[in-house]
Amino acid sequence: MNIAVVDDEKIIRERLQSLIEKHRPDCRTAGFASGEELLAARKHFDIVFLDIQMEGMGGMEAARRLWECSRDGRQEQTVLIFVTGIREYALEAFDVAAFHYLLKPVGEKKLSEVLERAVREVEKQKGCRQERLVFKTRKRSVTINPEQILYIENRGRKLVIHTAGTAGDKVTEIYSAMSELEEKLGVSFYRCHRGYLVNMAYISEYDSDSITLSSGEMVYLAKGRYDEFVKAYMHYLRNGGRALV
Repeated sequence: MNIAVVDDEKIIRERLQSLIEKHRPDCRTAGFASGEELLAARKHFDIVFLDIQMEGMGGMEAARRLWECSRDGRQEQTVLIFVTGIREYALEAFDVAAFHYLLKPVGEKKLSEVLERAVREVEKQKGCRQERLVFKTRKRSVTINPEQILYIENRGRKLVIHTAGTAGDKVTEIYSAMSELEEKLGVSFYRCHRGYLVNMAYISEYDSDSITLSSGEMVYLAKGRYDEFVKAYMHYLRNGGRALV
């Protein structure tokens, strides 16, 4: 899950990013100093924390543009959270379908509560949008239930999707970018290595350099990602994630 923090005060921006990464190590954060920088990135963020008063384009104008893009179908909907020291903007924030409104200074406990609610909202939206994924191979279209995916392997220009169950093919090859599929599948999947994306529901055991799945297959765990992986996996289990082993 991708999260953006937009604030022209570097200290505040970096503190919010640090707190988000502390409470949701499975999420990726990016910081921007203005609304222009956020829009210029041309990247979809699932959650955006927006300061309202900034140099250049303020948060309210940036929020309106994001909202318009989602309304006319140019991009997926973003969960917007305003972070500001001015209470008077609250009503205006709801005109652009803001999810929440946080007043500065933001305490860690309050941020954690709102962040968890926002993550659940994103997961709910994604669940409604795509219960199944449709992939085009060279000769046919294939529909796959994300819950049946064991892991995805990167082989050059192709992605190999390994699925569980006895019905149908267990391996499907498609042409796609791993990062694109990682974003679609959400927080139940973990990028354990440059070449692997694993469904945490099927993890049976792991060590410092590998993850074993319930199928008996093993995928690599990149050096330096062990601590991050353990935090993400423990968070997944504590927050209702199922272990299908």
